[in-house]
Amino acid sequence: MSQQTWTAVDDYFNGLLVEEDDALLAAAEDSDAAGLPAIQVAPNQGKLLNLLARLRAARRILEIGTLGGYSTIWLARALPEDGRLVTLESDPDYAAVAAANIARAGLDHLVDIRVGNARDSLPVLEAEEAGPFDLVFIDADKPANPEYLRWALKLTRPGSVIVGDNVVRDGAVTDAASDDPRVQGVRRFTELIAGHPRLTATTLQTVGSKGYDGFTLALVTD
Repeated sequence: MSQQTWTAVDDYFNGLLVEEDDALLAAAEDSDAAGLPAIQVAPNQGKLLNLLARLRAARRILEIGTLGGYSTIWLARALPEDGRLVTLESDPDYAAVAAANIARAGLDHLVDIRVGNARDSLPVLEAEEAGPFDLVFIDADKPANPEYLRWALKLTRPGSVIVGDNVVRDGAVTDAASDDPRVQGVRRFTELIAGHPRLTATTLQTVGSKGYDGFTLALVTD
């Protein structure tokens, strides 16, 4: 199997099951034109996030890591008109691109972009009593994943869903001796989930247009 095959399979299923409208296509294109890293979720992954939010009947969503707002659009489209999505982005240039993309999609009335280090923004959300959130999507700097998980648990309730992206790291996650802080962040994140009495979870490996990776899906049970 090869990257070419994985991409072709994604293209086949996306062509039948995933509709990228003008707003989503423009969000990806404008993010690329602005020089943002091409690390946003793939279309089928965005649709998965949308379906998870809809299955949960989410009214409040927290996203850690906005980038250009592509995944934000998918998530926000799952919300009712009185719903709310708070998305945290450390880079003001990325946040500006995201704000334009989200506004063009007609979703800026649902989305609250907080610019700054998530470690600073998360305590503010707690102080504001912005939660509990029904779904938390963690897709930011991987060394901080353990801290993001701790905050996600503070800001959720039983029945909430926590999704962690990019956890396989091309298979490097299995290397306990890795000197890559992203790998170590994901490993600690996973170990914390495994040992936490309030969580039940699984991780799925994925291949596709974005290469070889995977995501962790956790349910807050108590």
